[in-house]
Amino acid sequence: MRVSRRRFLELSTSVASVGLMSSTTLSAEGDGVGKSQSLPAPRVVLPTDALGPPQGRPLRIAAITTTYHKYSHADDIITKFIEGYGVVGRIHNPHCRVARLYVEQFPKTDIGRGMAARYGVPLVKRPGEALVGKDGLLDVDGVLLVGEHGDYPLNTKGQKLYPRRRLFEEIVKVFRHSKRSVPVFNDKHLSFSWKNAEWMYRQSRELKFPLMAGSSVPVTWRQPPLAFRQGVQLESAVVVGGGSFESYGFHCLEFLQTFVEKRAGGEVGVRAVQAIEGPAAVAAAKAGKWPVELVASSIAAAPRNRRRPFSMDRIARAIVFRVEYSDGFVAAVCTGPTGLTSEFTFAAKVRGRDKPLGTCAVLPKPQRDHFSFLCNHIEVMFRSKKPSYPVERTLLVTGVLDALHDSRAAGGRRIETPHLEKLAYTPAVELGSG
Repeated sequence: MRVSRRRFLELSTSVASVGLMSSTTLSAEGDGVGKSQSLPAPRVVLPTDALGPPQGRPLRIAAITTTYHKYSHADDIITKFIEGYGVVGRIHNPHCRVARLYVEQFPKTDIGRGMAARYGVPLVKRPGEALVGKDGLLDVDGVLLVGEHGDYPLNTKGQKLYPRRRLFEEIVKVFRHSKRSVPVFNDKHLSFSWKNAEWMYRQSRELKFPLMAGSSVPVTWRQPPLAFRQGVQLESAVVVGGGSFESYGFHCLEFLQTFVEKRAGGEVGVRAVQAIEGPAAVAAAKAGKWPVELVASSIAAAPRNRRRPFSMDRIARAIVFRVEYSDGFVAAVCTGPTGLTSEFTFAAKVRGRDKPLGTCAVLPKPQRDHFSFLCNHIEVMFRSKKPSYPVERTLLVTGVLDALHDSRAAGGRRIETPHLEKLAYTPAVELGSG
């Protein structure tokens, strides 16, 4: 239908008026002043809500990272502490200020220098300098250690040698020299090495400072919503994911641990692990050595455009992490180039329920809300001086992942883990689980 120019302008004006009136309320006096449509009040609940309104000055935070580029973990964490962040319309400004920043590597994609200049954050030359004032003593209230990404070598087992322990040592040196300490967050697993990780953990216990670590995957949205209370009667559990053995394998293992640590009897440790690949993964599935029957339920929770039909052919391309717990419980991660899903999905068989329960970790892009929730948990520790969830979970997963590398290097042999067999801890109560 052809419309004249005059009629088009009349229709446009009419539509614009309706749109404007629907979003404003003009005063009856006709003075031309009204109120625009207000922002909806988001019902997002953040962990810091339980702390009440912040008191006193913003906390001063030292930030130490290996490299800082767009969408790096430094950007996902440190930037949020500098700029604040939004979660589905809710804006949160941490009661924290980054006092100083140390960046170890500056590739062409670096944004660390620009962030420091824009927000007036001093950029220091050595890690320890991020923690101290002019007198050389500790003058911050917390430390962010983000040792992820950057140009670092691999060892013979394929583990990337991120310098998390080395950077952690610089933090501890300042604590010892200053004769006091503050809370520390370490991004992802504590180290590629159990020996390093256990040393880091012991430092926190000896010097009595709160320590948190871990993945953003366990703390993000889950669809459909699912959380377990302590004492849940689990019969079996599996996580399906994708990506590299170490980097994404860690996310899968910690996502799994977030659920299985709630099982009846509590977390008591891990007895043995095994990394099974290809035809061996299929054979182990058929022999009932890991709960392959839960894979289909797990991926069913993934978005439709990011999942593929389950088949044993896809399992033949998988890497399966089999985890034997000290109480006899067995769980598994199915990862690698299976093409089953590019998400992190979970399923479990709960005693008394006819069907398995499944969920998917929601990782919104580009806003990356999963890191917003992680940063909020970190802020809880900085403000309360108490970890939002136990670092022992990440310590256990760190040891499991290191042992799985040993298993893979040994051709998929079952590896006993006596150093993890009695690593027990009490999990935190999750939002929504009661």
